[in-house]
Amino acid sequence: MSPKNVLETAKKNGAVMVDMRFTDWPGSWHHCSFPIDSIDEDVFEEGLGFDGSSIRGWQAINESDMMMVPDASTAFMDPFYEHPTLVLICDIVDPVTRQPYDRDPRYIARKAERFLAQSGIGDTAYFGPEAEFFMFNDVRFSTGHNHGFYEIDSMEGRWNSGNSEEGGNLAYKPRYKEGYFPTPPTDSLQNVRSEMCLVLKRLGIETEAHHHEVATAGQGEINLHRDTLIAMADKLATYKYVVRQVARQHGLAATFMPKPVFEDNGSGMHTHQSLWKDGKPLFAGDGYAGISQLGLHYVGGIIKHSRALAAFTNPTTNSYKRLTPGFEAPVNLVLSARNRSAACRIPMYSPSPNAKRVEVRYPDPTCNPYLAFSAMLMAGVDGVLNKIDPGKPVDEDLFAMSAEQLREMPVMPATLSEALNELESDHDFLLAGGVFTKEAIESWIAYKRENEVDPVRVRPHPHEFELYFDA
Repeated sequence: MSPKNVLETAKKNGAVMVDMRFTDWPGSWHHCSFPIDSIDEDVFEEGLGFDGSSIRGWQAINESDMMMVPDASTAFMDPFYEHPTLVLICDIVDPVTRQPYDRDPRYIARKAERFLAQSGIGDTAYFGPEAEFFMFNDVRFSTGHNHGFYEIDSMEGRWNSGNSEEGGNLAYKPRYKEGYFPTPPTDSLQNVRSEMCLVLKRLGIETEAHHHEVATAGQGEINLHRDTLIAMADKLATYKYVVRQVARQHGLAATFMPKPVFEDNGSGMHTHQSLWKDGKPLFAGDGYAGISQLGLHYVGGIIKHSRALAAFTNPTTNSYKRLTPGFEAPVNLVLSARNRSAACRIPMYSPSPNAKRVEVRYPDPTCNPYLAFSAMLMAGVDGVLNKIDPGKPVDEDLFAMSAEQLREMPVMPATLSEALNELESDHDFLLAGGVFTKEAIESWIAYKRENEVDPVRVRPHPHEFELYFDA
């Protein structure tokens, strides 16, 4: 819609406020609301000012002024606010130069889409993420100089099987690692997830399915229908907002943290992707698992750069609690048609050429989708341009392989620190076409080390008291 149409539609819906939203460097939404009467068509060109120094990973205090410029195509009515409110997702620009801000994740995604088109390989990259999440009934955590703890609880948690509960313990709590696809009453959150899907539909976001996931304690998944890179990143930000808000309305706390439950499956974000040109799919062919040579080279680029990609696709210290063998973790950097512990998989659900795609299985939903999708696209395009061989596919059971066989297989980093080191040494493919800048990559690495890696590294862990207090 044009800015004029957006404002007319807002008034028809009775909007009294306009909520401007943008994504910060790590990937969280921020917002500021304005009375509808103070917003006119000029705002879509001129933008509105805010303090960039107060946003994580952005400007220094001596150059803090920034502008958020709303994108009319992103407009929707917020489904949760008491007062009717129009939402607009914004791009970030410098107020002096009027140039896009190099650390605006949405701008990086825009450059990635442009680079694909300029490469001549294709004109469209589709992404379809499967962002898993947990819903808990109670969450408590705190750290300080003399303490550090967390405690989570869920009415579905198997650990509550022997507890006395208000109204009686009605059992039907999923066994550890056996929560995949049970019907109610074992799946007690069916109605909550359905409500999430219906809210998303009202916002124009198409879902394909929802279900309980493998872990006990309220783990779920809602699949989004594929869309182009920026559009899907916008939708994923909206999806996470809807999941959290609907859960809260039901007295639940939703989290996309990859590994909140010890010794059970974590939450991933398997990301389906494909390239198209002139309305035709480029990954369909007669090669392995029905994929084209171009598609295989795309996978080759993903596999080659996966250890560096991890700094964007698995960007938290907790991400690597999930990426451990034994929990369907996709730690092995190989291609497979069906093996779910492989980093890249070719889904075989449909023979249609339009459905042919690559599923990159290691990302998790704490990532900034604009950065993660852009980085994966750049790795895949690098594979196509340089005809990178993905290596021999592995279809046998990776868990049944000998230790000697597994030692010869490349794997994902074991820690965020290791992933950041990999990005530091392997990032030239991200600089192509000016999509990522060297400054942006250096900023990302420095931010993660200073604000996440080091604070976790220097703190005593609760389990260390169990291990060492009497040493």
